[in-house]
Amino acid sequence: MSDGTLARSYGKVFNEVAVEYNRNRPTYPDALVDEACEVADIRDGDRVLEIGCGTGQLTRSLLARGLRVTALEPGDQLIRVAEENLKDAGDVEFVHARLEDMQLPRESYEAVFSASAIHWVDPDLSWRKIADALAPNGTLALIQYFGLQEQRSVDDQEALLSALRRRASEIAATWPTYRDLDCTIAGVQERRRNVADAWGWLGSYDIGGDYAADLFEDLQLATVPTLIEHTAGELNALLGTMSFWARLSPEERDALVNENHALHERLGRPIRASTVAALVTARRSAPARLPAAVPSAPRASRLNADVGRC
Repeated sequence: MSDGTLARSYGKVFNEVAVEYNRNRPTYPDALVDEACEVADIRDGDRVLEIGCGTGQLTRSLLARGLRVTALEPGDQLIRVAEENLKDAGDVEFVHARLEDMQLPRESYEAVFSASAIHWVDPDLSWRKIADALAPNGTLALIQYFGLQEQRSVDDQEALLSALRRRASEIAATWPTYRDLDCTIAGVQERRRNVADAWGWLGSYDIGGDYAADLFEDLQLATVPTLIEHTAGELNALLGTMSFWARLSPEERDALVNENHALHERLGRPIRASTVAALVTARRSAPARLPAAVPSAPRASRLNADVGRC
């Protein structure tokens, strides 16, 4: 098993904690969902595909905008929770399957969405399958939360990472990089030729594929930075829904739980973490496009700027 295949196999853990995942994972900012719909020029009644719907955090937002959603999810427990959550929410077809195994109808979706999930799909297949499923000029929209470096939370985040280094050094060694907002935007701009490279850089994912550069163009970025405050109990519940948690031994988990409680007590206030919800959109390239000139920088909008970089 290759390193990439092994890493992607960790995503199966979400299905084992479907109820906790549903309870503790956040929804995605309405401003970013609206932005994605605007960029894609989609509206009430349009047909879209969602890859990796989980328990329906993004699906609900898509249905609320009148979209007809085909939602793929390989986890049987996750999709069962999603079906219960959204049974009266709108026009949705749930499909219990991996993207890799699907024969999707060609050029059938005005947009393809994926929230915190595309890195679990085999990159040798994912970008081509998405492009083939999109209607001409259709839009790919990727949404996820990423760690953000800023002054208001840097000490708390360093304390959490220090505990991880002490208790689970192997996990800490591969922890995603935290960057400030300006660096985040600049890094995506530098990789605007290839949506796979841009998204992989954002999350420190091994999902690159040179071929994706020929499939998508007009990459754009929008961000919503947010300061989050958790009690130790809330933080531990959230960590329990993350893929790295399943790789820890019971002793390592107990140690980190205790470290987080000790930090919360020492601070005498909630534990702070800065995140940025990022939306990356890219338009399907024309099948026979001419060689492109150097693309202009993507429009990088900062929604909710009042909670931006300090």
